[in-house]
This record gives sequence, structure tokens and C-alpha cells, in this order.
Amino acid sequence: MCGIVGYIGPEQGREILMNGLARLEYRGYDSAGIAMVDGQGLLQIVRCEGKLSGLVSKLAANPIDGTVGVAHTRWATHGRPSEQNAHPHRCGPLALVHNGIIENYASLKEVLQKEGHTFVSQTDTEVIVALLESERRKTGEYKQAVRNTLKKLKGSYAVVIVNEEEPDMLIAARNESPLIMGISESAFFLASDVPAILPYTRQVVYLNDEEIVFLSRQGYCIESLADGEKKNPAVRQVNWNPIMAEKAGYKHFMLKEIYEQPRAVIDTFRSVVDLDRRSVAFPELNLDKAVLERIERVFIVACGTSYHAGLVAKYMLEGLCRVPVEVDLASEFRSRDPILNERVLLLVISQSGETADTRAALKEGLDKGAHCRAIVNVVGSSIARMAQGVIYTHAGPEIGVASTKAFTTQLVALYLFAVHWAAQTGKASRETIERCVQDLIELPGKMEKILANTGKIEAWARKFKDFKDFLYLARGTLYPIALEGALKLKEISYIHAEGYAAGEMKHGPIALIDAEMPVMVLLRQGPLFEKMISNIQEVRARDGLILALIEGEPSQIVGEEQNQFVILPSSEWLSPVLFSLPLQLLAYHVAVLRGTDVDQPRNLAKSVTVE
Repeated sequence: MCGIVGYIGPEQGREILMNGLARLEYRGYDSAGIAMVDGQGLLQIVRCEGKLSGLVSKLAANPIDGTVGVAHTRWATHGRPSEQNAHPHRCGPLALVHNGIIENYASLKEVLQKEGHTFVSQTDTEVIVALLESERRKTGEYKQAVRNTLKKLKGSYAVVIVNEEEPDMLIAARNESPLIMGISESAFFLASDVPAILPYTRQVVYLNDEEIVFLSRQGYCIESLADGEKKNPAVRQVNWNPIMAEKAGYKHFMLKEIYEQPRAVIDTFRSVVDLDRRSVAFPELNLDKAVLERIERVFIVACGTSYHAGLVAKYMLEGLCRVPVEVDLASEFRSRDPILNERVLLLVISQSGETADTRAALKEGLDKGAHCRAIVNVVGSSIARMAQGVIYTHAGPEIGVASTKAFTTQLVALYLFAVHWAAQTGKASRETIERCVQDLIELPGKMEKILANTGKIEAWARKFKDFKDFLYLARGTLYPIALEGALKLKEISYIHAEGYAAGEMKHGPIALIDAEMPVMVLLRQGPLFEKMISNIQEVRARDGLILALIEGEPSQIVGEEQNQFVILPSSEWLSPVLFSLPLQLLAYHVAVLRGTDVDQPRNLAKSVTVE
């Protein structure tokens, strides 16, 4: 979730660019940099790992300034945090900053290396600027070279380019990554988010996918990448205050992050899925077919929400790969002296990559000779460095303490891992693998439809906000989602809530049910549907209040339609992602109505770095 700022105008731009980056710090970053064409017409670049204060110190020691430039804060995706991997990246007279993920960067890099280009970073971004310089030399025409380069990229990008040889121009483009242009009386601005430019203008143009904007000191021109057609988008007045701007107009970071989930899911799978071949590959996992075929048992170890993701993964791996899986809480794992050896895969899950208990469990696995891999969101984190291979979730920074997009991207990463394993070892047919990939491709669209129709969830929140207890019931792959839904309600609204496997209701929880007990039931169509209906009848017989998330369409057997929220059909292993969304929203809206601190609930920390 990197930050971009660009400026061209009559004033010295360093302070403008640095102020813009500071206003984007809430997005999270691990390095920063700035590029400007100075008064002598020379392109100057300063970069550093770490916080903006480090970049400020470098600029104080070696000041640069000019009236055109770009600046960037980086959240690592390709290559760990370092000054070498920080943006802007340069090739010849060109400097470029980039947000997004280029899916075909490896094949492009191979071609460029054959042409003689030497790369100094691990990033996909350096590939873009090298390709642009290659195209510029071939065509001899800068703007056409930009078009040619962008047409060769597969993936998401927001890019801004500065050229030492054409210092009176900035060129920017976007595809599936946000980019806006700001307009003042005498200057133009580019940014990945509104807060960066609010002190200077509130006149904003929102660029669309596959559009290029050419900025000069005299004006701007927006064109379609496909055919060069001129575009004339509306200039909008932004009336957000600075706090609203940080949250993109949402009331809380948690709500913003809930709505970012379709994009986060796409970013998680796009770098490892070949959409043409319907196949999955993990270059950083370091786990080949020979090793997978020797694995006799899998341990998944995690804490909190990540533990719930691991419980879903047990169904995925056992169902697709036919390998036995145990799921452990990291805080309990070491204390029972687990049996680990070279025939065991230990898979740890941590959003931050710094969770103390999970890190300790990983060390236990490494010490005992297990194959140790990790699923994390933060490149270069402790767990990512310790593990023998890693899968990144690409959720971007998650500021709300209660995890939302980190959880759903973990589910997707685990699903991809299961599909990869099944394909590598022949445990699933080619047809099954292709179907699994297709199901995943369809998932973000289904998520969008759920998030666009949340009125019923808000009505439930108003009705049930003052109840003291909640029960969540489900079976199969949705049982861990019942646990997660209950956890979300507890975390941010402080209502007591419990998740149970519905078949366990008669073994104790049924004693709690009365007219003051709302019961959330999660129903998928299939062999477990009738069993869930029986559980609903048991709740009804004791005057319990039924709310239902139901796949497909409402059912009279379940109860009144106003108490049912329909989930679009999906596969057994991906439906947990869809069922998670309304549960997150219910917890959110209940918490807002109760007046709790949604983003920073009491007693909780985002990353638990002590045991």
C-alpha cells in the first residue's frame, strides 16, 4: 500500500513532495525516496530504508530541489525493505515510482538481461523503468515509449515518471491501482491518495484504469492507453477534512479495510496465478515436488484470527491434498514438545511476521528439522526471514487492530497453497485445478456484490446492539468462520460471543439458549444443510433468535426473510471468504452504535510481540 506524490509547478517542490509523503504515512511503509530535476537540469535521487525522518536527514545533508519531481513511500512486495529496493528507480535519464504488482516482471526481466541490462534491485519496478528506457531508445520518442511499455505490462500499476531530458513534463498512468491528479491555479499534483495534496488543492481528477496523463507547466492531457483517445474527466471538489481523507471518506480504518478486501484478494493471487494456464506457482516458497511427496503430516501454527485461517486450511489441505493436518495455537505448541522431523511440514501464519509465540514455534520447527514455511503480510519481517520459504498475502498495511483483509487474504493464500500442492503431487486432476483457479478468479466479484448490499446487516446491528450475548453456529469449513465472527464481535463491541460447531450444541451450549440469545447460523447448500436446519429447529424450540447467512437464496425453513442474508454460491473452500464479510460488517456496525473505539479496541495490540 505504497504512497506516491508528484509535483510540477513554479515553486521549489521538495517540501511539497515531502509533506505529501508525510500525509500518506498512515498507509504504512518501510522505505522512502524522492527524485527531482534540479536547477542545472540534472536528475537527483535520494532514498533510504526506514522512516521519513531518515530521508529528511539525508536531504538536510545533501539537499536537492527543483520544480518537478516525484516521491514515494514503499511497502515491500518484491524484495525486502532496503535502500536498494526503495523507489524511485532509475534507468538512464528516467526515474519512476510504482504502486502495484507486475505479474510478468520475471519474463520481461529475462528479455532485458539478454539485451545487456544489469539490475541492482529485486523489485518489479526496476523492470518497468528499464523496459521504458529500452523502448525509448528503440522508438526515439518518449511518449510512444511509455505507451509501448505500459501495453507490455500484466498486472496492477500506478506509475509516475520524470525524465531528465524532458524536465518540463511528468507522465503518469494507472491500471487497477489508485492514482489522482490535483489541479491548482499554477501547479499540478499527482498522488495515490487525497490526503497528500489537500494543503495545496481540493480540485481533483480521479484517473481511470488504462489512462495516461501528460502533465506540463501549461496544462494536462489524459488519453486512453488502448487507442490514444483524448479523455475529459470531471474535476471534482474534495470536501473531506484531513482525518476523513486518511480514511478515504470512511468513518474508520476498519471499515475502509473491509471494503479493500476484493482488491487485496486480487493482489494476493495475481502474482502467483497464471491466468492463461490456470495454474499456481510460488517462486519464494522453496518447496518442490520431491519435498512435497515426502511430507507425511502438516502442522499449522498461528494465533488469534490467523489460527482461524489455519482451521479452514485443514479442510483445504486434507480435502485437496489428502495429507493429515493438525492446527495448533502457537502459545500451546512448544509446551507440548511436538513431534517434528524431516517428514513434517510446519506452516506458520502471522499478519505482522513478528508475533512472538508464532516466531518461537517456528524456531522449534527449525531446531527439530521440520520443513518450515510461513504465510505473512510483511516482507522482511522476522518470521519471513527465519522461514525456509514464504507466501506473502499482499494485503497492504492493516491499521485497524481487528483483522479483516489480513484474514481473508490468508484464506486465499492457504487456498492457493493447497491448489499448488495438489497440482504438484498429482492429488487433483488438471480439470480440478483449473476449476479451483476459476473459482478464485470469480471470488472478488462476489465479494464486491456482498459489500454493495449491506443494508440488512446494518438493520441487524441496530436491532441487536444491546444484547449481552451472541452464539455463532456452523459446520464444516464454516465452523472456523463462526469462531472468527464471534471473535470480531468480542474484539470491538465488547459483547460476549461464542462460536461453536453446530453438532456440539447438545453437548452444552443449548443450555444457554433463551429469548435473550441471538444465534447466528451459517448455512451452505450441500450435505450439511439439513443438519444445520435441525440445529435451527432446536434453537427455535427454546425461543432463541435466529439470524442466518445462507448460501443461494432465502429458505422458509430457516425463518423470516428479513433475518436471512444471502451469500453467493462458491466452492466449499472459498465460501469462508464470502461468509466472513457480513460478519465483519455486523461486528463493525454494532461497535459503532455502542460507541466503542473501533480501530483501537481496549486492551488489544495490532501485533503481539511478547509471549
